[in-house]
Amino acid sequence: MAGGSFAPAGVAKERAQQYQGRVTFFVVSACMVAAVGGSIFGYDIGISGGVTSMDPFLEKFFPVVYRKKNYHSKDSNYCKYNNQGLSAFTSSLYLAGLVASLAASPVTRKYGRRASIVCGGISFLCGATLNASAINLGMLLLGRILLGVGIGFGNQAVPLYLSEMAPAHLRGGLNMMFQLATTLGIFTANMVNYGTEKLRPWGWRLSLGLAAVPALLMTVGGLLLPETPNCLIERGHKEEGRRVLERIRGTRNVGAEFEDMVDASELANAIEHPFRNILERRNRPQLVMAIFMPMFQILTGINSILFYAPVLFQSMGFGGHASLYSSVLTGAVLASSTLVSIATVDKWGRRALLIGGGIQMIVCQIVVAVILGLKFGNDRELSKGFSILVVVVICLFVAAFGWSWGPLGWTVPSEIFPLETRSAGQSITVAVNLLFTFAIAQSFLSLLCSFRYGIFLFFAGWITIMTLFVFVFLPETKGVPIEEMILLWRKHWFWKRVMPPVAEQDDDDSSPASNHLQL
Repeated sequence: MAGGSFAPAGVAKERAQQYQGRVTFFVVSACMVAAVGGSIFGYDIGISGGVTSMDPFLEKFFPVVYRKKNYHSKDSNYCKYNNQGLSAFTSSLYLAGLVASLAASPVTRKYGRRASIVCGGISFLCGATLNASAINLGMLLLGRILLGVGIGFGNQAVPLYLSEMAPAHLRGGLNMMFQLATTLGIFTANMVNYGTEKLRPWGWRLSLGLAAVPALLMTVGGLLLPETPNCLIERGHKEEGRRVLERIRGTRNVGAEFEDMVDASELANAIEHPFRNILERRNRPQLVMAIFMPMFQILTGINSILFYAPVLFQSMGFGGHASLYSSVLTGAVLASSTLVSIATVDKWGRRALLIGGGIQMIVCQIVVAVILGLKFGNDRELSKGFSILVVVVICLFVAAFGWSWGPLGWTVPSEIFPLETRSAGQSITVAVNLLFTFAIAQSFLSLLCSFRYGIFLFFAGWITIMTLFVFVFLPETKGVPIEEMILLWRKHWFWKRVMPPVAEQDDDDSSPASNHLQL
């Protein structure tokens, strides 16, 4: 066999100690440009909640909610915004993104990571234009669907691009450029909302239309970026792949890393149905992580706070300007806390950040629930002192998410798959993330109305479960080369019992798929 004896779903031997190279300006620049794709995701998260709290927008598209908000209503403070149509405005994007992420997998694999990035940028650009010019609800929802397609393609391709371009010892920090761009997109959207809320009655159009700016940056960046060496080699362009690898590592001595990529690509090209292959027992650990990591990331409740921050704060008695100001503050905290994760993830490791962040989030959710349970109700609004305390605690919650589950919910799944199932695995990760994002976005206002302050205890329970999950089942991936990640699972106390014995691996190597590798 070319390149020696293969272990299924990965390379056969550890060559990481032979890798050479340095962090080059070229690779950092490429990762920064690619990470701009995260800003379109973040901008939409931030912009949706602010726009849905603006009176001119509600009066035009959701008059029932407008009347409940501004005129005397018998509804509870927790229920003023409970409207399925309003929820659909936010959630329709993520349902479209879920479908698009699955369609993006073959595009990413056959035509490259750059192709998916460009497709995502163009779709998002069209959606932003439609939303800004919407004259009815149908046009508004169509624009949201196109935004979702853009997010599905971008979220599928950008984390893969970052993981494959980054050197192993800095993969975590560079990969988190995606999350940093997401948080900066959220902060920017909150600032835009704070300014456009004063531009009545057309300010909401400017908020939605400015989504075209990060979409344009993503499209142009995708056209200018080089393709990853892994992708080039997988598509048969070995010499070009080696040239790109030498360029991003800053040395011609890339033989060991290149051999790992060639081995992985030959096995990847022998796999005709990656989605079927990913269900095999040997890929079970990665599949479990691809499902549970993005699911738990959303079940922290973070998107509920980010989507509906202005709505949530107004429900608690904050004025319109005060609620938008509070959401600006949470956006700033999220962006700055992501820098903490970038600085520490490749030093402290993934597990320490995930577990520490989980504990902090649990405490914050319980504190908010207790304050609202004791001091807030149908006929009571929070006092100024307790309002400030709630904002502080929510900021601490957002900070914990920003340096733990926010970036790592994307980083870990993007770095654990072998090349032959990497695009399929990333599609599953994005699809699960968007599925639960859709579910929470569509149901949060109803849950808030039904559970009241108990909604925060609901999310605290899920954070407890996911923190225990990481402690028990996630091995430390810090510093492990992406093409040798398969060897990590065989050393884990639990997953080594799940994966097939080495003898069965040898049998798999003699399967028809593996026979394609023989020279």
